[in-house]
Order: sequence, then structure tokens, then C-alpha cells
Amino acid sequence: MRFVIIGAGRVGLRTARVLRDEGHEVTLIERDEGMIRRARSQEFTVVDGDGSKEDVLETAGIADADALGALTGDLNVNFTACMIANHHGCRTTMRIDEAYRENIYRTYADEVDEVIYPERLGAISAKNALLGGTIRAIADIAPHLQVVEHTITDEAPTNGYTVNELQLPAHATVLAFGKSGQELELPGDDLSLEVGDRLVVLADYDVLSTVRQLLIGESEREASANAGSDATSSTGGVN
Repeated sequence: MRFVIIGAGRVGLRTARVLRDEGHEVTLIERDEGMIRRARSQEFTVVDGDGSKEDVLETAGIADADALGALTGDLNVNFTACMIANHHGCRTTMRIDEAYRENIYRTYADEVDEVIYPERLGAISAKNALLGGTIRAIADIAPHLQVVEHTITDEAPTNGYTVNELQLPAHATVLAFGKSGQELELPGDDLSLEVGDRLVVLADYDVLSTVRQLLIGESEREASANAGSDATSSTGGVN
């Protein structure tokens, strides 16, 4: 696939590296001379210019691109670039830096396919590292949905159940399953849950505490407190 990324800073350049390592073609747009030199020293194609200008986007090959990543720290540049790319039939991803603006862009920016908030993802990773243990938040899917990996413990009331017998709340679903020490895979109904096994669950914040009680064996009080801290940290509670 072919990608155009606006911004060769920390987020943009790392994203470009990942895409290139996976065999995709990437063109960067940047106007800071130092960042341009750094990207070119890593053998990236870089267009020198303002990514919110249509002629610059055209020079970068937006007409033939599969997707555009507007990953600068400037919301106006990112939003304008996404609107232009949308008219060229491109999938668009826009970076924002302030969590409270996400709902505004999700509501009104029909031209944007995805809104990302790198600082939020960083906060989730930091929280996981600090807490350790048997629960790991992976990502936010929407303002009230989170993907969480749980490791089955001795205290879990569902220890010994099969995936088919597992009865999660209505607003929670199992996305993946991994036996202890093995890779994650699509869950099979007859797989048994044993200590050290991992379940990746998509859940509404309102039922996170119930999921924790079932899979980890936390008390209702502990689960409610911990699930509440998850929701706070992943919706902008970390500055």
C-alpha cells in the first residue's frame, strides 16, 4: 500500500518506519529543515512544504495514495489535510493532542476516518508498566469502550471454565485467547481457562469491574476501584 504522512516528528517518523518495515511505500511531508534532514538520512522520500496545501499533497502523490496520516502537532494543518485527502478518495487519520477535542472532531469531522491521540496511548502504556499484574489496557475504541487483556488467576471464579461457558456481561465480548506462554489467537468454544491464560476483552467502562471480578477474582470493591481508575486514565485524566 501507499501512504502519505504529514509530519516527520516523533509520531510521524516512527509511524513511517513501521509502515516501511512492513513493506509499504511511504512519502513524508515536512517543512522543518532539521526534521527533513533526519528523515532523508533514513532514506525516506520527503516533500518540503505545508501539508495543508493541495499542491504539496499532490506533489507527495495523494492522488495515488491509499491513506493519509496527518500526524503533525498542528490541528488546523491536520484537519485541512484530511479534508483535501478525502476529496482524493484517501482514507484519513488525524492526530489530536488534547483529549477534550476528540468528541468534537468525531462528531463534526465527517471527512476524517480515524482520530488518534498518541499521548493517551502513551498514558495507557505507562499505567500498565507502573501497575504490572494481571490486567493490561490495550486501547480505547470509543469514549466508553476499552480493549483489555486479562490473565486468569487462581482466584478467578471462571478458572476451569471453557470459553463457551464463560458468561460475560452484555456489553463485553472476547476478542482473542492465548494459552499461557503462547501467542494470542481467535477463541475456540472448547478451550479451557487455566491459570496464566490470557483473554482479550472489549468492554464498556460500565462493565469493566464485573469483567475483572470474573476473570481476575477481585472483590467487587477492588474491581470497581480499579476499573474506575482505568476509565479516568484513558479518557484524558493524565496530563
